Amino acid sequence: MSIPLILASKSQPRRDVLFNAGICPTIRVSHVDEDAVLERRAYEQGVSVDALPIADKVCTLSHAKALAVYEAYKAVAHTAAEATGERLIGRPLEVAAEQAVSDSGSSAAGYTTETIASAQTRDFSDIDIPVACEPISTTGGLADREVGPLILGCDSMFLLDGHAYGKPHTEAVARERLQKMSGATGELWTGHTLIDFATGRVETAASVATLTFCEFTETMIDRYIASGEPLEVAGSFTIDGLGGAFIDSITGAPSGIVGLSLPLARQLVERMGIEWTDLWNVTLDERFPQSSLKAPKTNVHQPGDGWVECACGRRHWGLNGAAGVLLARRDTTTGKVTHIVMQHRAEWSAEGGTWGIPGGAIADGESTIEGALREANEEANITPEDIDVVGSYCEDHGPWSYTTVFAFEKPGHMVQPKANDDESMEIEWVDIEDVPNHRLLTAMRTDWPHFRERLDALAATQR
Repeated sequence: MSIPLILASKSQPRRDVLFNAGICPTIRVSHVDEDAVLERRAYEQGVSVDALPIADKVCTLSHAKALAVYEAYKAVAHTAAEATGERLIGRPLEVAAEQAVSDSGSSAAGYTTETIASAQTRDFSDIDIPVACEPISTTGGLADREVGPLILGCDSMFLLDGHAYGKPHTEAVARERLQKMSGATGELWTGHTLIDFATGRVETAASVATLTFCEFTETMIDRYIASGEPLEVAGSFTIDGLGGAFIDSITGAPSGIVGLSLPLARQLVERMGIEWTDLWNVTLDERFPQSSLKAPKTNVHQPGDGWVECACGRRHWGLNGAAGVLLARRDTTTGKVTHIVMQHRAEWSAEGGTWGIPGGAIADGESTIEGALREANEEANITPEDIDVVGSYCEDHGPWSYTTVFAFEKPGHMVQPKANDDESMEIEWVDIEDVPNHRLLTAMRTDWPHFRERLDALAATQR
C-alpha cells in the first residue's frame, strides 16, 4: 500500500497538481490565522512583518499549516488509542439470507432473496440480528505506522518590485496589482513543509519561479477581474486558468506557480529517505478517465472515497467502509444521557433532509475509530480531545461496513458542535427524548432503539 499524503489545503489547483502526478491526497484544512502567524514570526525576529524576507514568510506559513493538521491528527490518534469498551458486530445480510431460505421465498420476514437484491435502504428493523462481541481495537491505524502519513503544508506569495503580495480579495486591490504587473517580471515564491506523522520529522523549504507578463489592456483587466479568478489567488493570477494566457515566459517549476512545486515536494520527500513513487496511489485510468486529461473537478474525492456495490442492493459510500460518532452528553449529577449530537443532512446528500450522526468514508491508513473521529471533527467540530470513546457497533455487510463509535464528553469538557461544511444544514445537541421525533436517516431510525439502550447502559457503567 502506498504512503498516504495529507494536503493541508483545500486548494483545488494544488490537489489537481498532485492528482495528475499520481497522488490523490486526503484534504484537511488547517484553519490557520495567517496574519497572526506572520506577526508572531516578525515579533520573534524583532522586525516588522513587511521586513520579513518572502522566503521566510511562505515557509513560516506552510509550517504553521502543516503543524496545525499534524496536531489535529495527533488528537485523533490519541483519542482512538485511549478507546475503551466493546466492539459489537452485527451481520444482517447473513441473517436476512437465512430467513429468506427458511421462509421458502415468502416475505414474512421482510427480506426475501429478491428483496435483498433490490433493497434501496439499510432498513433491517424486521430482522433479529445476533451480535458478536469483542474488545474494542485500538491498533491498526495511524499510530501503528512506521512511515507516514505525510502532511504537506503550502503557501505562496508573489514578489514584484520588492513587495510581497498574497490574495487581493477585492476587485479594487486586484485591479491595482494587475496594472503594476502589466509587462513586468516578478517572482512567485512557494513554501512547503512536510511532516512525517509517524516520526514527527519536519522538512521545510521554498522554491521560486520567475515570470514575465504581457502588456495588459484595460479590457483584459476588466474582463479578468469580472471572471472572479484573480481575487482569491496569490499574486492575482493563475497559470492553470484564464490568467495563463497573460504569462509570456517562465523560469522555474511551472507547478510552483499553481501553489505546489512538484520538484520541491519530491525533494522534501526524498530528504526523509522516502521514494516519491511510494506516494503514488492513482491509476492511469483514474488520472485520464475516457481520455480526459483533467483530474476530477471536486474537492470531495479523497483516498477511500468511492462506491461499493453491496449484496443488500444498495451502493454504499466508502471503499474502506465508513464510520461516524454518536456523541452523548450526560447529566453532571446523575450521569444519565441527556443529549446527543445530530446532523441535519444537506438536501443534496443521500436521504437529504434527514437527521443522523456525522461521519463518512474511512481514509487509507486509518482505523475505523480514527476515521469516525476525523469525519466528526471535520463535519461537526466534534473535538477529539474533548471526548472519550466507550464502545462501537459495526454493521458488517461483508465487502463494506459502517461503524458507529459511541462517545461521551469528557468530565469537565464541553463540545461546541457546528456545521463545518456543506454536508450539513445544521449540527446540534438534541434532547435524548426528542430524537425519535426527528425525521431520521433510515439506518438511524432502525438502529436508534438499540443505540438508546446501549447509551443508557454505557452511562451506567461510566459513573
